[in-house]
Amino acid sequence: MKNLSKNLSPKPSLLPMEQALLAAKEAAIAGEVPVGAVIVFDGQIISTARNCMRELTDATAHAEMLVIRKAMEKLGVERLENCDLYVTLEPCTMCAGAISHARLRRVYYGAGDEKAGALENGVRFFEQDTCHHKPEIISGISQNKSRDLLKSFFSSRR
Repeated sequence: MKNLSKNLSPKPSLLPMEQALLAAKEAAIAGEVPVGAVIVFDGQIISTARNCMRELTDATAHAEMLVIRKAMEKLGVERLENCDLYVTLEPCTMCAGAISHARLRRVYYGAGDEKAGALENGVRFFEQDTCHHKPEIISGISQNKSRDLLKSFFSSRR
């Protein structure tokens, strides 16, 4: 990793999650499932993304995948060891794999996902013996706001 600081605070900041929620709201406006994500390095938000699967016609265009790519490009690195991910919804198995490969230090997420979540629900990806990197996971950050945004989005489509 290129001169990346190791002195980040383990305390979650609400500012990154508020930015992730704004990105999630933008996703909803665009007709995408409202999930937003940010990556923080050295106390600063370095990348923000929202779900773009429909817009990009790409099943892998989850907010987490896009925000990881943007952060790596911005920092010019292939690992994000001293970075934290904030995301409004518990990541799925695909995104958990990307998080592990990117070597993110921490994952903060809002709403749990009993159906497709893979961190504390479902496959519990990071608990598998075959997982090489296990970030610290902190759940429930702005949980109600994240959950309400998702519920509102899906109820408007029924």
